[in-house]
Amino acid sequence: MRQSTRPAALQGAIRQIGYVVRDLDAALASWLSLGVGPWYVLRGFPMDAVYRGQPCSVTASLALSNSGDLQIELIQQEDNTSSIYTEFLASGREGYQQLAWWVEDLEAAVRATVEATGWPVVWSSDDANSPIRYAYLEPPAGPAQVIEIMERSAGTDGFAEMLRTTTANWDGSQPIRSMAPGGAS
Repeated sequence: MRQSTRPAALQGAIRQIGYVVRDLDAALASWLSLGVGPWYVLRGFPMDAVYRGQPCSVTASLALSNSGDLQIELIQQEDNTSSIYTEFLASGREGYQQLAWWVEDLEAAVRATVEATGWPVVWSSDDANSPIRYAYLEPPAGPAQVIEIMERSAGTDGFAEMLRTTTANWDGSQPIRSMAPGGAS
């Protein structure tokens, strides 16, 4: 059996799985019916990014929860601006889109992954305007449409720990909770 190796940047556990949806409320109801929650929701969030090499600004609504240690992200783009999300939906897909790894040094991790795989960066944070730094790479025939690499920070780590603890101890109350900007990827 041929053993595959993954880029050094992708060592460790998958930390997040992402879904692109057309209707965030319907997606939330579906996940809640499985007992996954509570969900922290941020609506009308402006995102400045770089899409296939070009600056891009979109408005999105995001929802985050956990199942055990795995964070789940739901993304609904609120406008029709060309983006990695509208591209995914236009291809006839909806739902599962991305796997994410969290790293200490975004530049080094992206450089190592691109060098090891040749995967192009197709969506990334606009570092001048984003408190959260990330890059989506596109494997030609991977397990997901995109692989996200997100840089860890005190804020992202604190939010992730709060989310993991809250979901582990959830009693079913307040299944949908509002989230302030700056707390999620």
